[in-house]
Formats: sequence, structure tokens, C-alpha cells
Amino acid sequence: MADKKVFNPKVLVIGELNMDLILDNVASFPELGKEKIASDFNLTMGSSSAIFAANLARLGTPTAFCGMVGKDDFGHMITEQLREFGVDTSHVTTSPQHKTGLTAIIRHNNDRAMVTYPGAMEHFGPDNFPENLFTNIRHLHISSIFMQPVIQENLLAIVNKAKKQGMTISLDTQWDPDERWDLDIPALLSKVDFFLPNEDEFLALSGSPTIEEGITKLQPHLTDGTIIIKQGTSGALYFTADEIQSIPGYHNKQPVDAVGAGDSFNAGLIHRYLQGDDIQDCIRFGHITGAVSTTSAGGTKAIKSFETVQNIAVNQFSITDVDDFTG
Repeated sequence: MADKKVFNPKVLVIGELNMDLILDNVASFPELGKEKIASDFNLTMGSSSAIFAANLARLGTPTAFCGMVGKDDFGHMITEQLREFGVDTSHVTTSPQHKTGLTAIIRHNNDRAMVTYPGAMEHFGPDNFPENLFTNIRHLHISSIFMQPVIQENLLAIVNKAKKQGMTISLDTQWDPDERWDLDIPALLSKVDFFLPNEDEFLALSGSPTIEEGITKLQPHLTDGTIIIKQGTSGALYFTADEIQSIPGYHNKQPVDAVGAGDSFNAGLIHRYLQGDDIQDCIRFGHITGAVSTTSAGGTKAIKSFETVQNIAVNQFSITDVDDFTG
């Protein structure tokens, strides 16, 4: 890790953009031919990439976004919300041909089901990148690969270009709706600094029935990178080419909404990484931001600033080591 004084962090996020329609406290999951009632709903900016970008910017790391929306009300709402969060949207493309994506989230009994209309994100790719996209960027974050087929097809080329520019890279594939998991994982692991799946995604991507077997398969392909397996309230397990370690998490006993908790973890992790912290402290702060995000609905409402995160961590969760993090 470099000294904190060396860093002038700037993060570029390449990813999907969609709105989330969250239907809360549905009595039971929908059945064909039957109607169910939700007790509340929330329409907000969604997408893993946007939640990450918004929360990272709110924590104080300058962040820019590159993606595509439609020329419609949802597209306008997303870009306006990103700007309100402090995210640079000058590289967000507006498509006159394609609609902005939408995810419907049905929440029932502390679980959820999701249906997504991808829209413009399916057509977004390197042809939409401006020529100066990677100029003066410290770190690249890419998310939701399987929702963006053009990005998926060109992923290794994008990563290679970023590495040539001297950027560090984090990758969170998210779930594959088709469950094909068609990625050249060994090639990516040799170039990506942080690979950030949750436990189910890790097992699927590694083609393994257990985490131990997955580690055995993937560890030989790591060089300087780190794989961090997010395990919810249990914490996270990380491993490098020569180390395996578990870091306990923080538990919100009365969560309002877990949507975006993993993306908020990513934001906390990368924020601290760009401050020069060691990997264990980066993960601990990721646990804090992930837990704090569950105190409000929608993934972006709880993290208003670094100071807000500190206050919630201390006053609601009684997290004593939050004072180790100073900005």
C-alpha cells in the first residue's frame, strides 16, 4: 500500500443503470393467476454499479460513472440522482433507441425476488466510451457483467487497457441470470486487484460445491490480487496467492432493507483502499458501510457522508473500532 499522502483518488465506475421498484412486505410471493398486496413501495435509483458509485462519492472519494440510460423519465431521474450524490455523469450516454432498465424487487419475510428489464444496459459497450475515459483515473470498478453482454464480451480488453494506464481494478460480477457463468476467470484473476463475489456467486464462478474447493481451484491463478467472498452478517473471507483469512462482520438486528448492502460493502472497501489502509482494515470498514446501508431502504439513503456512517456505527451498532477510520 502506498502512503496516504501519495493518493489523489479518483474512481471510474463502468456499469449498468436502472431504476428499482421495491414492493415491500408482500404477503407471499406472486402466483400465476393470483394477485398479492404490498404494504408499501419505493421507486429509487437501482443497479449495483450506481449504488456503489453513489455511496463511494458520499464517503468522500471523487467518482465518475460511465454507462447508458434511455431518453426517458427514468434515465433523467437516474442521472439527476447520481449528480445529487456527487457523481460525475459526464460519461453517461443517453440512447434515443433504448429504454432505461428497471428492476422490480418483491420483498417478503426478509427475502426477495427480482425481475429486471435490462433496456439500454444490454447495448452499452466500448463503442460508447469517450476517448479520454481512462485519463487521470486511479481506480476502475466494474459490476454486473452478466447484465451487460457487450461489456462481458470486451471485459478482458477493458481490464487490459486499464492496467496499461496504471489503474487498480475491482470487479463484482453479480449473479448471472442465465447461470452460464461464461467468464475467463483465470485470465481476469491475474489482472484484477479485487474480485468481490458473494458466497453463491463464488461457488458458481469457481464451479465448486464448497468454498474450500473453490479456493483450491482459484488460488493458483492469483498474482497480486485478492478475492473477497462476501458472506452477509457472517463477514467475509478473503484470500490471496499465499493467505486465507476470515474477517467477522457487523449485524444490524433490525434491518430495514438489505438491497445494496454488498455494493455498500464494496464502496467502503475501495474508499479505505484508496486511503492506503491494509486489506483487513479495508474489509472491516466495508462491513461497517454494508451494515449501515441496511438501516434505510433502497441502498443509497443511509450513507449520506463519512460522518453519518461513523455516527450510525457508534450509536446504533455500538461499533467501537469505527474511531480507527478518520475519513
